[in-house]
Amino acid sequence: MKVVLPDSTELELPDGATGLDAARAIGPKLAEQAVLVRSDGRVQDLRLPLEDGQQIQILTTRDSQDPDALYVLRHSAAHLLAEAVRRLYPGTKIAIGPPIENGFYYDFDFPEPIGEEALEQIEEEIRKEIAEGRSWNREEVSAEEAKRYFAEQGESYKVELVDTADGPITFYTQGEFKDLCRGPHLQDSSPIKAIKLTGLAGAYWRGDEKNPQLTRIYGTAFFNQADLDAYLERVEEARRRDHRRLGPQLDLFHFSEHSPGSPLWHPKGMAIWNELEKIRRTENRKRGYLEVRTPIIYDAETFYISGHFPKYEDLMFKLDVEGRPWAMKAMNCPGHMLLFGSRPRSYRELPIRFSEPTPLHRDELSGTLHGLLRVRIVTQDDAHIFCTEEQIQDEIAGCVAYGRHIYELFDLQASAELATRPDNKIGTDEQWDMTEAALEEALRLNEIPYTIAAGEGAFYGPKIDLFMDDALGRKWQMGTIQLDSQMPSRFDLTYVGPDNTEHELYVVHRALYGSFERFIGILIEHYAGAFPFWLAPVQLRMIPVGEAHRPAAHDLAAKLEDYRVEVDERDETVGKRIRDSEVEKIPVVIVYGDKESDESLAVRERGGEQSTKSLADLRSYLATLGS
Repeated sequence: MKVVLPDSTELELPDGATGLDAARAIGPKLAEQAVLVRSDGRVQDLRLPLEDGQQIQILTTRDSQDPDALYVLRHSAAHLLAEAVRRLYPGTKIAIGPPIENGFYYDFDFPEPIGEEALEQIEEEIRKEIAEGRSWNREEVSAEEAKRYFAEQGESYKVELVDTADGPITFYTQGEFKDLCRGPHLQDSSPIKAIKLTGLAGAYWRGDEKNPQLTRIYGTAFFNQADLDAYLERVEEARRRDHRRLGPQLDLFHFSEHSPGSPLWHPKGMAIWNELEKIRRTENRKRGYLEVRTPIIYDAETFYISGHFPKYEDLMFKLDVEGRPWAMKAMNCPGHMLLFGSRPRSYRELPIRFSEPTPLHRDELSGTLHGLLRVRIVTQDDAHIFCTEEQIQDEIAGCVAYGRHIYELFDLQASAELATRPDNKIGTDEQWDMTEAALEEALRLNEIPYTIAAGEGAFYGPKIDLFMDDALGRKWQMGTIQLDSQMPSRFDLTYVGPDNTEHELYVVHRALYGSFERFIGILIEHYAGAFPFWLAPVQLRMIPVGEAHRPAAHDLAAKLEDYRVEVDERDETVGKRIRDSEVEKIPVVIVYGDKESDESLAVRERGGEQSTKSLADLRSYLATLGS
């Protein structure tokens, strides 16, 4: 048999040869350092046989930044964690332990609860295992044999996993620890040079709150200590930027147990919100959007027509109104369908672009709530574009260009994911072929890099998810653009064409911020609370030195009323008020004392730089920062 290497050369091997055999055929050093086989975008254990003509790439310990190499390293680290817990806590039952983005976790059912203080001891036990040396051996077994083995071990969660497993059942063994696992794994533990357990959390077995709650231990691992140190520094920086900490600190918003998952916005938070809303209204007006307003609640029949019941029923707050089932809307689409259908429409009116930033309510599980990033009240910069088939391409391309423009205002670069037809799709394959092609062409025309997310589209149509990278290099999902012919037909919506007959209608669902709540949360972390001048809740702060200087400070503030200005006249020292302004990340602070006048102002910029400016010079300077 022959396999094809990345440089297109062919490597001849005996029939049934594995990835490790291929590595040995190339050279002993490669075989020693090999960790994984990558083939056609998929990963494969070194121990698995190769196929004739298969294109392969052998990843090694030198590929320390490669996501697939890190994946297999962390998978093996998760198994070391399970072994360490079993050694330290006899009687513990083990559940599942996959690699995840930036690390791994393993779920355990401990005989007695453990706390964060246990992580250091468990981590030390893992290091002992690595020092002792571990190698991974793979074997295929029958389902009956696997169930018998785990039943004897008292591992009820593993027995259940065997019962629901598809395909061959495989064990991986390291030392005295044997686990149910598909792999892939390292050859041995020597590549794991740096490991850190990062936290504990509760997790229901198989994600179902009706099942037992387990203890989830999180960790991460790297091929070298320098990479781990850099990662931990990024984690610490992310903690410093956490919007859940900065939001209350900067007086932007807070949460209350009286309405969990629903932020209470303070005046300074609303200043940011209103700037985003001003952008939305201004740009929508330029692009021909029409502002509308629709109800918050509808009868259940509306959501059955739209197709949201029963697919999203669990996500919606339900009401009883005069003995009839109603629900609070979790999306604007049904209301916009009713608006469009309020009278007959001609092709001459199309496209019609309805826009509405209405609060939506979603009954998220309490365990999934996460600051502004996952809330129960969601205010989308929502719009629905009703168009003909011939207008689809231009409308989708216009939405993509609009999204890119929005993100560039914040110096953010857009990328995208094209989500294609899911298994529960409605509509014909021909419709999906056309709609998927239209979205892909829009991304190509706008030169936005994208990947394909097969099967991740909405049930009624494909979608584009727009992403951006923040200051820490984290990728956030922002807006979404979806093309749909199903919902208009469910509401019997058509338009009258030039031939005076009814034609099929298409609708583009789009939100570019995603939601105001989530977008602001991401911006807080992106800027670490130090917003650009034009977006800052308070742009200038006047600090009168003494009580006698307060009238002049207020007079100066009135002269700069085009900006968001406040006067700090607290009975605190000037030094403390300046320090507080730095903590609150105020862009420009003016200290006003005996020597200050419109011709000579003491100006402090965020970060500590000081200068003396006249009022006229200050105005010119502020104009360069934007308003």
